[in-house]
Amino acid sequence: MLNSTPNTHEILISVHELRLGMYVSRLDRDWLESPFMMQGFLLETQEDIDVVASICEEVYIDPQRRDRGASDASSSVGTATQAFNPEPAYHTSFSDEHNVVTPAFERARSHVKDIFRGLRLSQEIDLSVAQSTVDDCVESVLRNPDALMWLSRIRSESEYTAEHSLNVCVLAVTFGRHLGMSPVELKNLGICALLHDVGKMRVPEEILNKPDPFTDRELSLMRSHTVHGRNLLMSTPNLFEGAIDVAYSHHERLDGKGYPRKISAEKITRYTRIVSIVDAYDAMTADRCYSNAMSSTDALRIIYNLRGTQFDEDLVIRFIESVGLYPPGTIVELHNGLIGIVLTTRPEKRHLPDVKLLLNASHEALEVEEIIDLSAIDAGELSRRYYVKTVHPSGSFGIHPQDLNPLY
Repeated sequence: MLNSTPNTHEILISVHELRLGMYVSRLDRDWLESPFMMQGFLLETQEDIDVVASICEEVYIDPQRRDRGASDASSSVGTATQAFNPEPAYHTSFSDEHNVVTPAFERARSHVKDIFRGLRLSQEIDLSVAQSTVDDCVESVLRNPDALMWLSRIRSESEYTAEHSLNVCVLAVTFGRHLGMSPVELKNLGICALLHDVGKMRVPEEILNKPDPFTDRELSLMRSHTVHGRNLLMSTPNLFEGAIDVAYSHHERLDGKGYPRKISAEKITRYTRIVSIVDAYDAMTADRCYSNAMSSTDALRIIYNLRGTQFDEDLVIRFIESVGLYPPGTIVELHNGLIGIVLTTRPEKRHLPDVKLLLNASHEALEVEEIIDLSAIDAGELSRRYYVKTVHPSGSFGIHPQDLNPLY
C-alpha cells in the first residue's frame, strides 16, 4: 500500500516509467524501508531510478516539482556510495565484443568444467588455466561487459556448479568494474569468484542434485563445502590468498548468523562481501533442480531486503546500479504487449536498452524479428507504448538466450 495521503496533483506511475528529473513524492512502502533519507526526492541519476525500481513496483511523482535540479530533496544513494570511482565508458560495441569474446567464453566454459571434474577425481587445480580464464573475462569486461553478461545467461542445469562459478566470475568482475577497481583488483576478485564453490566437488553428487528438502545431515554435508573449499585452496600454490577466505566465508552474514563460523561483520572481507551478493543473485536467476529461475528484478528485491543483515548495505545498492533493471539476456514485456529479450544496455540510460522483439501481444512468433533501441522513446521517435512493463524469468515463453543470435 502506498504510504500517506496523495496530493491532488500527484500522479501514480509504474517504476518502469521513471525518468531523470522526476520528483518522487511517495513510495509503495515505508520510507524507512528504503535507502533514501528524504521523504521525497529528485531523480538525478540513472542509479537513483534503478534503486527505486528494484524495491518498488509503483510510486507517486509530483509533476509540479519536476526538473528543479539538486537540492535538499535530492536522493541519498549517491552520497552513500560516493567513495567509489565512476564507471568507465565502454570501449567497443556489443557486436564487436560478442564476436571476440564468444569463442574465448566457450573455451573458458570448457576449462572450468574440466577443473571441477578434475577435483571430483582428486586432481589439483590447474591455476594457470583458472587465471587465464579470469584474465580473458577481465579484458572483455573492461572493453564492454554486455557481451559476457549475455553469454553468462546461457546455462546447462546438468553442469550447474561449474557454470555458476564462471557466471559468478563474470558478474563479480562486472560489478568490480562498476566500483572502479583496478585491473589487478579485478583479476584478484575474478579468481575469488571463479573458485568460491570448489568445495562442492567434495560433496556427494546426490546431495548437490537433490530436488527435495535436505535432512539435517544432508544440510550439514552441503554446508561443509565451505571448509572443503578452504582446504583445497590452501593446498594450491601461488594462489591469491583472498580466494581462500572467499571460499571459506561466502556464506557468512553481517549479522553473525551465517556459516560455517558465524563470524561477525568486521571479519568479512570486501571481496567476500562482493562474491556473496553476486553468488546469491546468480543462483536465484538460474533454474535449479529444486526451483525455477526468478526474474532479475525479483532477485534484486530479495537481496535488497537482506541488506544490512545478510549482505553489505552499500554494496547492495551499488550492485543494483551495476546490474540495472534489464541486464542483457533479460526477457521483457512491453506496454504494447510485445515480448522481447534485452541485448545491450547503456550506462547513461539503463532503463532504455536495445531489445530484440520476438513475440507479438498474443505471444506468437513475429514473422520478422526486429531489434529496437528504446532510447528512441526519449527522442520522440518511438511510442511510449514501447516502455518496458514487466520483466519475466529466464525461459519464459520458451525463450532461451542459447537459441538466439543477438547480432541479428
